[in-house]
Amino acid sequence: MTAAPDTIVLIHGLWMTPLAWEHWVTRYEARGFRVLTPGYPGIGQGEEGLATLRSDPDAVAGVGVREVMDHLTDLVGNLDSAPILMGHSFGGTFAQLLVGNGLGAAGVCIDSAPVKGVNAMPLSEIRSVLPVLDDPANVGKASTLTPKQFHYAFTNAQDEAVSQHAYDRYSAPTPAKVLFEGGFAAVTPHASTTFDFADDDRAPLLFISGGSDHILPPVVQDHNYRKCARHSSAVAAHTVFAGRDHYTCGAPGWEAVADLALDWALDPTAGELAR
Repeated sequence: MTAAPDTIVLIHGLWMTPLAWEHWVTRYEARGFRVLTPGYPGIGQGEEGLATLRSDPDAVAGVGVREVMDHLTDLVGNLDSAPILMGHSFGGTFAQLLVGNGLGAAGVCIDSAPVKGVNAMPLSEIRSVLPVLDDPANVGKASTLTPKQFHYAFTNAQDEAVSQHAYDRYSAPTPAKVLFEGGFAAVTPHASTTFDFADDDRAPLLFISGGSDHILPPVVQDHNYRKCARHSSAVAAHTVFAGRDHYTCGAPGWEAVADLALDWALDPTAGELAR
């Protein structure tokens, strides 16, 4: 019998740093797990890492999907045993891609950005990312969000005070190249976000959506889930937390999301959570 995973790797999304997982780390460590929170190349740990990035956004300028994947693959591939991989937003995309590359015991993709082949792009998503993608010159730069943009894209279900606190605590410059590569994958041959939906041997994948998410609404994860379930016999599931926005990992009630994610990853069952 294969031993249950003892390590969890939490992968942050765009406009965030590993600090965004601070409460999840505490909760999972209390359950006896080793928890790793790798940053993208150029992004350090904790409050110091966030402060350093804010003072020098160019540290992530030009970082793309392949650079992040190489970094994460090196980390995960050198662990003693396969970990549970969890990611939020584009971190969920990275978790899915790592699982597609044969890594991890299970993958949990929370409010995740689409891999190549998932072409759903609701109007609210377009509005959230257009400030970056409307200028091709941004591709080699670091991108930041204003408090107003952050409130629309991340915390639209929160009041202004909660949104501003989240912005002050967690928002960070992000590599725009990753967003461009994800956004234009459909028209890019051999795109770096290519995923084999027909892989029967991959680890189980769970997609978690916030029902009120603006930047990556449930329809995006649902398309991803359905392509996985339709083309592969490997386990896939999708569940929606009604009323939750893109800040679902930090907004009140995050504990329910964290517990479901871990409980499912420890005992994934096909179909139970499907929507």
